[in-house]
Amino acid sequence: MKKAIVLTTALLFGLVLFIGSTTTQAQAKTTFVTIGTGGITGVYYPTGGAIAKIVNKKRKEYGIRCTVESTGGSVFNINAVLAGDLDFGIAQSDRQYQAVKGIADWKDKGPQKDLRAVFSIHAETVDLIAAVDANINSIADLKGKRVNIGNIGSGYRQNAIDALEANGLNWKTDFHAESLKAAEAPGLIQDNRIDAAFYTVGHPSGYYKEATSGTRKVKFIPILNIDGLLAKYPYYARAATLMKNYPGAANTEESIPTFGVKATFVTSAKVPDKIVYAITKEVFDNFEAFKKLHPAYAGLTKKSMLTGLSAPFHPGAMKYYKEVGLK
Repeated sequence: MKKAIVLTTALLFGLVLFIGSTTTQAQAKTTFVTIGTGGITGVYYPTGGAIAKIVNKKRKEYGIRCTVESTGGSVFNINAVLAGDLDFGIAQSDRQYQAVKGIADWKDKGPQKDLRAVFSIHAETVDLIAAVDANINSIADLKGKRVNIGNIGSGYRQNAIDALEANGLNWKTDFHAESLKAAEAPGLIQDNRIDAAFYTVGHPSGYYKEATSGTRKVKFIPILNIDGLLAKYPYYARAATLMKNYPGAANTEESIPTFGVKATFVTSAKVPDKIVYAITKEVFDNFEAFKKLHPAYAGLTKKSMLTGLSAPFHPGAMKYYKEVGLK
């Protein structure tokens, strides 16, 4: 009887160890990947979430678990991806170009040879909003005003500086420049602590909905005189921001002229091919479902998602594109 009890106990103990070992092995097989996005009021954050949502549905098949991190934006994401702190990041197409060429924020570091493109996403416009009571009707009217040009490490900060320089303004001397994160600006405009703010984002955006929904009336300002800017930088293109997305704005026009870039999804050459392949495959195989996850994706096509990219395609992404005839 005692031998039977001892044997049963030993078997149960062994079973527990086996189950525990199996569970540990299963956990060990899961690869956690992090996607760097941007501020929570922009489109980057929900874009990262949309990608993660699709990929995580197949986490048992691929052994991949995606998480999303709100970050300072494009420059931060590119640097963090290259440093291995992030696996993927969303970055403006102009910032991807600059990193590959080793210019702008990468002037001292040189060309970022390990940066790899996966796909591009939605178009983004460079916009300027201003409080109506600040009497700002053009970029020239920003002189002497309190203007947010964006936090250091964000993509839209350089877009703002480019727009200002194209119109003959110096952000260091002609007005009171703020370096705030995007999420802070709408509230500060409503609190009468700043007069205007730049931002680059896909539409519709929670940022502009918040900024134009308060008691202080806010409007979009046209960004003109950009011929030289477009000739100088190949990643910029003319664009227009539709006012139907922002019924709270004080504008009467249907659209406001400006220029724009594209949001792109990047990674490092050091990220394994199978991980990049799996994420690319799930986004493209579930393309129609992906498009429905945010209004900014409405105009996407599979072919357009392979444009606006300066870095070499990651081999994992290229493998998928060749399989389905996109490359």
